[in-house]
Amino acid sequence: MQMRYRRSLLSLAPVLLGGFACTQPDHVMSKAGSPEAAECPPAAAPAEAKAPAAAPTPAEFDFNEHAFSARDLIAFDRVGDPQVSPDGKRVVFVVRSTDTAANRGRTDLWITSVDGGKPLTLAEHPEADMSPRWGARGGEVFFLSRRSGSSQIWVVDADGGEPRQVTKVPVDIGSFLVSPDGEHLAFSAEVYPTCEDLECSAHRIAEAKARKSTGMVHDRLFARHWDTWKGELRSHLFVVPIKGGPAVDVTAGLDADVPSKPFGGDEEIAFTPDGGHLVYTARVAGREEPWSTNFDLFKVAIGGGESTNLSADNPAWDTQPVFSADGKSLAYLAMSRPGFEADRFRIMIRSWPDGQAREVAPEWDRSPGGLLFSADGKTLYATADDLGQHPLFAIDVASGAVTKVVGDGYVASPRLAGDQLVFARDDLRSPAELFRVKASGGDPEAITAINGARVAALKMGEPEQFSFAGWKKETVHGWVVKPVDFDEKKRYPVAFLIHGGPQGSFGNHFHYRWNPQVYAGAGYAVVMIDFHGSTGYGQRFTDSISGDWGGKPLDDLKLGLKHVTDAYPWLAEDRVCALGASYGGFMINWIAGQWSDRFRCLVNHDGVFDNRMMYYATDELWFAEWEQGGPYWKHEKEHERHNPVRFVERWKTPMLVIHGSLDYRIPETQGLGAFTALQRREIPSRLVIFPDENHWVLKPANSLQWHDEVLGWLDTWTGESK
Repeated sequence: MQMRYRRSLLSLAPVLLGGFACTQPDHVMSKAGSPEAAECPPAAAPAEAKAPAAAPTPAEFDFNEHAFSARDLIAFDRVGDPQVSPDGKRVVFVVRSTDTAANRGRTDLWITSVDGGKPLTLAEHPEADMSPRWGARGGEVFFLSRRSGSSQIWVVDADGGEPRQVTKVPVDIGSFLVSPDGEHLAFSAEVYPTCEDLECSAHRIAEAKARKSTGMVHDRLFARHWDTWKGELRSHLFVVPIKGGPAVDVTAGLDADVPSKPFGGDEEIAFTPDGGHLVYTARVAGREEPWSTNFDLFKVAIGGGESTNLSADNPAWDTQPVFSADGKSLAYLAMSRPGFEADRFRIMIRSWPDGQAREVAPEWDRSPGGLLFSADGKTLYATADDLGQHPLFAIDVASGAVTKVVGDGYVASPRLAGDQLVFARDDLRSPAELFRVKASGGDPEAITAINGARVAALKMGEPEQFSFAGWKKETVHGWVVKPVDFDEKKRYPVAFLIHGGPQGSFGNHFHYRWNPQVYAGAGYAVVMIDFHGSTGYGQRFTDSISGDWGGKPLDDLKLGLKHVTDAYPWLAEDRVCALGASYGGFMINWIAGQWSDRFRCLVNHDGVFDNRMMYYATDELWFAEWEQGGPYWKHEKEHERHNPVRFVERWKTPMLVIHGSLDYRIPETQGLGAFTALQRREIPSRLVIFPDENHWVLKPANSLQWHDEVLGWLDTWTGESK
């Protein structure tokens, strides 16, 4: 659960991804902004310089033809965060590879022509290089790196050369932006709001690390958030001249994080086109922060001073400010219902600086992200979930007319390149690569093939989308993926994957956690249902799960599984295992008490077991309060209606329970509780705890262990002799 706590902002969103210290969610019961989210900046580290790390040990890959496996999943290079040069001719991007010896991901900067050609490494170092951003005149690329021992901003000539360190502030830098006039950098950093400068914060951080006592004192929530115990530190926004000078905290004294935590990035911040001001997103809610979704847009001068709230009239979520090239229009995303993090984002636009906001395309029943203006300001581009796909759309600013530019697969991070658009795209049979397409539409053309040789060596399952009559005969969509080396005369065991969110989707997307090809490569057929509550089918469909977690979705899962086993005779309907994480894990626990006879086995990752303690122990309270009607003590009946713990006496199906100790969204006691119930009832069960993982499993070795445990569980219980 983010519980949808939606994907974050520039996204590669891996749950079993194996690598980054921090990355965005997909389906984790909460939302952090838009579907377009990039990896988070590295965690704080000592600022003193250190010797370069040893050369990485890349994940091995077998280039002989073979069936897809989890080892192939972690061996892929992951392409993301494309940034097009001001002249539209070149694109710099991030490639993440897996360093198996260090058990982590490594990121490097690559560059190529928008027209294609052999990509070249632009900045390469054993430490993480990430977040490339072009200078205003296009001759330089700024980026974040830890090569000096802490996270600082560096710059490299776009034609190559030795990178140069730009900032040397005494704390780690998070996200950053380059001003349109090329004169300033805006960056975020963790500071004490009561400190007068960065040196004060650095001193207090060092004092806290040196303190021998370990007690933490909290006078209000959040006490902990996502995977971190909260203290006094806040992420603030600073501006510094590129040519040198003091960094100014333009959010000085602000009791809020800029960008927002845990998943916000530079998409929540924008320079005005003249470079004189910044517009940023912040939730200034005081003690109400854990149950508030009132994010607003604020304007502040680059020299600091008082911030002006631009969206005070909207009590719900406002985010992702984007300016037109001529500086006359500000577009952004806004929800309309406070307290609901899975409301539909609407595109708003206002004349800058003093116009009234109006909604663009109010009849378009999708929730967009990744806003981008055309050069003339007459069109906005955005991506959104749509019927099991995640296309790229063009929205006419004047009329609100919406057209698809790219329809199939999962499109992310669109960027303007003259009369073309550059973007990342993946699907169920391929990881992300960069593509280009005419801004007016047409057939996309590949720019990169970073994983081309790997994909060519892999045997994968063939995906097929289907639909059926679900709850009350309303149309519901899903996907089936055939096993590798498919033979229609055989009958195959089924991995029945249930997505999280719950307001999420299992669509045409190459996941680095719940990737159906891992199961197809192991000889399983895969079935995925976008039940009521899923995204991409209209807001009414998404809303329908609230207050009904175990109702309509369970009906859809039952009807969907019957539909596919009737329609595809090669599915062994008597050899099915159901698997899910987050809300999907809740559904596994719910199935155990409501539909247990249907499955040979169950797999529950980070799932809700007891709604009562979930409410009192989770971090972001707005989610549980919206979904179940309010606080537990006021709405006990609603919270208990679909509480899995009430039906433990019905449990009898073998279950594998997996949980991360650093999961503060769905605390690990939920997994321990489910395992205790299984053991006490003498039901075959196994518990796998990852002490160093949060709501996701990120480290490569842990990802491999996770897959080995899950596939071993399926193999044990879905054999023909069972």
